[in-house]
Amino acid sequence: MVPKRLRLQNFLSYQEVVLDFSGLHVACVCGPNGAGKSSLLEAIAWCIWGQSRVSAEDDIIRQGSLEAQVSFYFEQGGQSYRIIRTRRRQQNSSLEFQIETATGFRSLTQKGVRTTQQYISQQLKIDYETFVNAAYLRQGRADEFMLKRPAERKQVLADLLGLDHYDRLAEQAKAQAKDYKAQIQPIALFLAQLSAQLDTRLATRQDYERLQAEAEAAKVEQKQQKCRLNKLVKQQEKKRHHRQQIALLEQEQRYQQSILGRTSSSLEQARAQLSNIEQVLKNATETRQQYTHLEALRQQEEEQSEQFQRYQRIQSERLRYQQQHNQQQQTRQIRLAQLEAQLHELTQQEKSLGKTLEKKADISHRLETLKAAKKQLRQFDATQARSAPLRQRCQQLQGQIAQAKTRLATRIEELDSRQAQIVTQQARAPQLAESATEISHRLAYLEQRKAYQEAVREKGVERRSFMARLRESQRNCEVELNKFDQMLALLEDPDTAHCPLCAQTLNGGTWQKLRDRLQEQREDVQNQIWATREQLAVSESEIQVLRQEYRVLEAELASYSSFLEEKGQLKEKLASVDTWQGQLEAMGTERLQLERCLQENDYAAEVQGELQQIEKQLAEISYDDRDHALVRSQVERLRWSELKYSEIKQAERRLRQIQSQRSQLETESQSIQAAVKAARHHPNAKALAELDHQLTVTRYSLTEHNQIRDKLKQSKQWEKHYQQLQQAQTQQSEVASKVSQLSADYKAQSAELEKITKKVTAFTQQLSRLPDVTSDIEALQLWLDRYRESRDRQLSTLGRLQQQLSQLDIVQVQHQEQQKKLADLQHSYLVYKSLSDAFGRNGIQALMIENLLPQLEATTNQILGRLSHYQLHVRFVTQRTGRNKKKLIDTLDILIADAKGTRPYETYSGGEAFRVNFAIRLAIARLLALRSGTALQMLIVDEGFGTQDSAGCERLIAAIEAIAPDFACILTITHMPHFREAFQTRIDVYKDNDGSHILISE
Repeated sequence: MVPKRLRLQNFLSYQEVVLDFSGLHVACVCGPNGAGKSSLLEAIAWCIWGQSRVSAEDDIIRQGSLEAQVSFYFEQGGQSYRIIRTRRRQQNSSLEFQIETATGFRSLTQKGVRTTQQYISQQLKIDYETFVNAAYLRQGRADEFMLKRPAERKQVLADLLGLDHYDRLAEQAKAQAKDYKAQIQPIALFLAQLSAQLDTRLATRQDYERLQAEAEAAKVEQKQQKCRLNKLVKQQEKKRHHRQQIALLEQEQRYQQSILGRTSSSLEQARAQLSNIEQVLKNATETRQQYTHLEALRQQEEEQSEQFQRYQRIQSERLRYQQQHNQQQQTRQIRLAQLEAQLHELTQQEKSLGKTLEKKADISHRLETLKAAKKQLRQFDATQARSAPLRQRCQQLQGQIAQAKTRLATRIEELDSRQAQIVTQQARAPQLAESATEISHRLAYLEQRKAYQEAVREKGVERRSFMARLRESQRNCEVELNKFDQMLALLEDPDTAHCPLCAQTLNGGTWQKLRDRLQEQREDVQNQIWATREQLAVSESEIQVLRQEYRVLEAELASYSSFLEEKGQLKEKLASVDTWQGQLEAMGTERLQLERCLQENDYAAEVQGELQQIEKQLAEISYDDRDHALVRSQVERLRWSELKYSEIKQAERRLRQIQSQRSQLETESQSIQAAVKAARHHPNAKALAELDHQLTVTRYSLTEHNQIRDKLKQSKQWEKHYQQLQQAQTQQSEVASKVSQLSADYKAQSAELEKITKKVTAFTQQLSRLPDVTSDIEALQLWLDRYRESRDRQLSTLGRLQQQLSQLDIVQVQHQEQQKKLADLQHSYLVYKSLSDAFGRNGIQALMIENLLPQLEATTNQILGRLSHYQLHVRFVTQRTGRNKKKLIDTLDILIADAKGTRPYETYSGGEAFRVNFAIRLAIARLLALRSGTALQMLIVDEGFGTQDSAGCERLIAAIEAIAPDFACILTITHMPHFREAFQTRIDVYKDNDGSHILISE
């Protein structure tokens, strides 16, 4: 990747800048700290990969702008490209990828930002992490490659070499192997199931033949038992027929008995009815006489009822006239009483109103006095309305003056308190410095313990992963052990043993060899299980120790965050120590000024002036609250006169109303009294006298009427006797004939009953002579039922066994097919498993890295020798022994040695560490530039020169110039003036109120 032009708009501190890389080979980007040197080149990384040092994406937009845009024009593989990335506040970013053609730029932008980003990385053949670790020595991150873990270093080298293609091939091969393995497991399990099914074939055939023989024997016995049952059933049927005949005869016997009973009862009833009829006919003369007397009484009762109805009508009419006359007289008397009461009430009201009207003159005088007082009160109210706003404003101004005075006093107290605090803190400054040093030492120790805790956690994860593999291995061994047990069980009997794999019959020698080999293999698997269990126990013990150690470390690191926070607080306090004396002097001056203002009342001058003017206006108005209150009190005292005057006016109106009502009531009373006198000669009195005369002429006697009713009630019974007499005369001949017929029927029915009784006795005797075979029949029937159930089970079992035999024939064919399929899948699995291992990290990739490392080590030491005057030397180690010293572990450790020997990276000074980092990063960049197919032709070095002395800087510059022919563009970034003079081409970066700017000079 060769840069051509970079254009920035509103990116970080840049408003609009264009950097043309034409003619730039080795250049120095210079400028003071904060001018925007790193931001200039960080724009390249943000434009290509969308990565930057800011936490929120909107932070890359310049303050006061809404949108940031970076356009990067570069060459890659002989072809020119342009990337334009834009970010708008509170919105998503946009990304465009273009290629330059003869007619202009053609878009290569994909659908979506993420897809376009992936396409750009594919074209460049390098991602952001690889760029940072190889081509861009970013500010503060020069040691990033060194601080990575060995596995991560290998990954960076693999990415730089483009070995991710082998990762994809390994993943594809691994996926294919996994697919084949997934197919093998069910097929192997299916084969085991098929083999287990085929092992039951001989036993199934034997069971089928045995059940067939048992079924034939049971069928013969069933025929014999059925013949015997038929004979017994015939005997039982004959006995049942006799029982049925006896039951029918007994039923007929009961029927004849019931008929005979009904006939006897009817005969008795007929004879009693004939006797009653004869008795009624004897009393016929007396019954007719009493019935004639009853009819005469009924005639008399009807005449009395007619006279009673006429008497009732006259009496009702008289009562109606009497009630009307009495009601009218009573109404008039009640109204007269009401009128007298109303007149008396009006007299009392006149007396009361007279007393009220006597006070009219006094109240009129009081009312005039009240009107004069109200007029005076209105004048005071107007004066008060004029003075009220001025008095309210006066109170507000007085409050403001008091608040200003309070604020001055409060500020003096605050200054006194703050001065006391600063004096106290000045006395504690040495103690704070000592505490900060102590906390720094404690934090350094805790950070070491934190790193150790991480190592313990990683060790625990590794142990748990190892135990998971051991458990998986144990389960696989247990499955194999179970298979061997099944095979050995099949070889238990040498005479009937078959080969577990091909199902062929084994002879004595072959059987013994196969059994010994299986037993030996089983013991090997059992020993492996025991060894695995022992390893699991040891690993579990190690995990327990690691857990205990981790808990101890966790408890020890619980206070880490609090120490970190306390360190920050102490750092802030110590930073403010230098400013305390200046603060004390400023606060003393301010306090003296405030005390002078309080003593001379030199505060709130405008408010005090306004207050004096308002007080002058209030004096001119001359409003007195006391006079105002006296007038208001007089008005309140005389306000009752208005109410009293209103009452007098109302009394005069009421008196006039009473006089009018009295006249009306007296007129109505006189009219009602005249009506009462005239009622004595009313027409209703004549009507009442006429009705009394009619009642006398009627001559109705209630006593005589009641006597006739009693006699009629006593003679009522003879009406029933007369009806019975008529019925008896009609029914006498009919009942006599019925008695004769029932007597004849009774004799015939008695003879029939005796005949049926004799037949029942005969059949009962015959039944007692027949034997009872019910228990024998039930026993035979039970045997046949059980036979049928047994026969059904036998037929079901025979069908099932026959179906199993047919199914086992199919299983035999399937077994042969699955064996062939399993062999093919196992072959394919082994092929892809080998390819996965070959393409994996420990295969071709490891081999290529192993071949690259000697060249990388030689280049690094060549550059490092020039930087350190050949005092430092590095060595790349790819394997080291494990803790048990028996197994080699793949790694990528970097060993650094000086004249005193090999030491850890952390023990070297900042300048020495930077030289090592710089040499390794330059070596990686140089190798990438030399390798064909990798488009990295640009190198950026951001800071790090401040850690070097003058000799170290010269050596760094010499190293950069030595590798310059291998790169199309090298940019170094520094703020050191003497360093920038070493480069012919410089890009000066400066910053003013409009943002950052660049200036290219040669």
